[in-house]
Amino acid sequence: MAAALNRVSSVSLSNINCNRLRTRPLFLRASVSFTRQRLAIRAAETDSDEVKSQTPEKAPAAEGSSFNQLLGIKGAAQESTKWKIRLQLTKPVTWPPLVWGVVCGAAASGNFHWNLEDVVKSIVCMMMSGPCLTGYTQTLNDWYDREVDAINEPYRPIPSGAISEKEAFSLFSSFSSFLVFTQIWLLLLGGLGLAGLLDVWAGHDFPIIFYLAVGGSLVSYIYSAPPLKLKQNGWIGNFALGASYIGLPWWAGQALFGTLTPHIIVLTLLYSIAGLGIAIVNDFKSIEGDRALGLQSLPVAFGAETAKWICVAAIDITQISVAGYLLGAGKPHHALALLALIIPQVVFQFQYFLKDPVKYDVKYQASAQPFLVLGLLVTAFATSH
Repeated sequence: MAAALNRVSSVSLSNINCNRLRTRPLFLRASVSFTRQRLAIRAAETDSDEVKSQTPEKAPAAEGSSFNQLLGIKGAAQESTKWKIRLQLTKPVTWPPLVWGVVCGAAASGNFHWNLEDVVKSIVCMMMSGPCLTGYTQTLNDWYDREVDAINEPYRPIPSGAISEKEAFSLFSSFSSFLVFTQIWLLLLGGLGLAGLLDVWAGHDFPIIFYLAVGGSLVSYIYSAPPLKLKQNGWIGNFALGASYIGLPWWAGQALFGTLTPHIIVLTLLYSIAGLGIAIVNDFKSIEGDRALGLQSLPVAFGAETAKWICVAAIDITQISVAGYLLGAGKPHHALALLALIIPQVVFQFQYFLKDPVKYDVKYQASAQPFLVLGLLVTAFATSH
């Protein structure tokens, strides 16, 4: 059920120090060139037909990790095995938040039971949201971000040259004797098919899960692809990202086991403002490429110092507001539990993120985000009664 998820969940960012960013003067020149291979990047043409780059010196294969490669994060080893490269394109590290969203939705429904049927239903919904539709989103995003990734994340399969642009969307490899769908269509159609199956399984008269999947897939497309390319605007793009990670999988899980109500839709959309803040955390890795290609992420638009405060304000104020809502709804214990989970997040913000959002991004996310997602579950339980 993922939409637009390239940069939210990837927990490893560039080692660029935000106080020493190397920006290339654009002036009135149409392109910038960098690395010994002199890869040309045209700032006005982010969807050009070709990006030609060699395996970058920034991520030598000898220093890469095979585990990082399979997860699709920074520090990946250079692989020649095609199935591993195709898995890397789907960024498995971005799947868990969507899986957790389904868990929250199931909890919020108040109708999940620990029996075999409900467990299998939830697993199918997680497969739809994570590997299929998030994998579709990430592959799509890698295609449309191949130029900016050549600057920000040159270890990615397409800009590194590990997989050609033609191969990026095919699955022939060792299965050349079979006619198969291209990767992007296989994942998309697989996700939509599972969504339709879940509607039938749940006995829905209206295929709500299928339409949620279609809507999320559409948001994924317009997030990454021109002419809309929502990610060009830091506010709109990051909110779309947050809603896709918090709202959509929650809605799918709740619709599967219960009834998706308007107040839950509004509550999760408001909670998605915290997701906007999380997305900003990942924007700091991309300042150099975003600036070069004209993408107005918040660190580019406002500067790193201001953007980091916008980030923590979005995360903290949203959760405090939700705690206030729970208190007003007669759920004082849930409200207090949520407030207790906010405190360590603030501590880690000052300890890591606000000191240096690039250097300590991994430590911050690993330390603080478990408390945020536990807060989501607390809210889900509060709304289920």
